[in-house]
Amino acid sequence: MAEQKPKYVTFVIERQDGPEEKTYTQEFDVPYNPSLNVVAALMEIQKNPVTRDGKRVPPVVWECNCLEKVCGACMMVINGKAQQACCALVDHFTWPIHLAPARSFPVIRDLLIDRSVMFENLKKIQGWINVDGSWKVHEAPRQNPHTAETAYEISRCMTCGCCLEACPNFGPQSDFLGPAPVVQAYLFNINPLGEYDKPVRLSALMEKGGITSCGNSQNCVRVCPKDIKLTTYLAQLNRDVNVQAVKNIFNH
Repeated sequence: MAEQKPKYVTFVIERQDGPEEKTYTQEFDVPYNPSLNVVAALMEIQKNPVTRDGKRVPPVVWECNCLEKVCGACMMVINGKAQQACCALVDHFTWPIHLAPARSFPVIRDLLIDRSVMFENLKKIQGWINVDGSWKVHEAPRQNPHTAETAYEISRCMTCGCCLEACPNFGPQSDFLGPAPVVQAYLFNINPLGEYDKPVRLSALMEKGGITSCGNSQNCVRVCPKDIKLTTYLAQLNRDVNVQAVKNIFNH
């Protein structure tokens, strides 16, 4: 006989009314259905923000966009693990389900965080290719299949921040740029055109907060929703940085 599910799923949500406000928790009951995910549950709470004890409260604030595990916007901590709320089915969790913001980032309100630090860190590693307009910059070699496969894997990164939330070396206690931004340097380094600026990116990773700030905890690869082999590419970058450091000595 199939196990009967309760009619309601209880959510324990960590809330915060503003960046400097104290945190508190509230509990909400949401009608259960087999395909219910966390974002859909939050939408139900938003429509009728009444706690389990019958108190009407301001709607819970969170962020979402694509709803199909592409944009990374709905990243939050669900039952203690950073993940995407849009693909987090309630049947896969122990109830009650606890929701909290990713506190490695500044909290704006409730589950809404400011992820701009990741985009600023992409600037620090020069995460772009210098091609302006249609003019020819360099004669680029063709990309071999192995490199193209690696590039495709890394390019799936959503800049969601799961790896940064899981990383013990990222946050106010450290200057580490974080796994995702650092690994993006590898993506641009293996691009046939981006390779011309590889020494610049590697030199940037020698600076404070660069590759040496990675503690190799390997938490990042365990939580990546796109299964990117982050630790593999961090290790390769570490080797590349050491080679570039020797080259820099002789180039001076």
